[in-house]
Amino acid sequence: MTKVVRLTLVSHAMTDAMTAARFPDDESLNETGRRQAEATGALAISGPRARHVAAPELRARQTARLLGLHAATEPLLADLDCGHWRGKTLAAVDPADLQVWLTRPDRAPHGGESVVELIERVGGWLASTLHGPPRTVAVTHPAVIRAAILLALDIAPKSFWRIDVAPAGVTKLHHRDGSWTLRLG
Repeated sequence: MTKVVRLTLVSHAMTDAMTAARFPDDESLNETGRRQAEATGALAISGPRARHVAAPELRARQTARLLGLHAATEPLLADLDCGHWRGKTLAAVDPADLQVWLTRPDRAPHGGESVVELIERVGGWLASTLHGPPRTVAVTHPAVIRAAILLALDIAPKSFWRIDVAPAGVTKLHHRDGSWTLRLG
C-alpha cells in the first residue's frame, strides 16, 4: 500500500496590516482575527496524531494557539520576506517597483525574497513532510500557501498572485504515488 501524507495548511487570521493593505511585519492578530481563529477551531483542521507546526511570526503562532494547537515553530513556513517594504502601505511603494514585483516572480525590488525564492523554500519544506508523520497541520501565511498550491499543481510562478487565500482559510493537500493533490471541500 502506498503511503499517503495529508497536509492541512491554515492561513493566519486577520491582522491590522491586512485590513489597511500594508505589507506585513511581525504584527499580532486583531480582534476580527481572534474571532476568526476561534470560530475555525482545531477539530475542523486536525486529525488523529497530526503533527502541528506554525510559522515563526506572531500572527501565525497566535492563530495556532487560538485553534487549540500545540505547534512547533517551523522557520521554513515564514512569510515572504518583503525587505524594506515591511509595514508600508501599497501607496508608499514606488509603483514601478511594485509592478516589477507583481509581474516578475524572479525579482525582489524590495530587497527581500522573490516569489521564486519563496516557492523554492516551500518546496523544500513540502519534501520534508514526506519523511514525517502521515498528517501535518501547518499554520502559516497566504504567500506560503500560494506557493504550496503552485508546487502541488505544477503551475508556473507567474500565477502566484492569482490565488486568493482567505484569513483563517484551510487548504488541504495529499501526497500519494509521487505527487501532490489539492483537495477542495
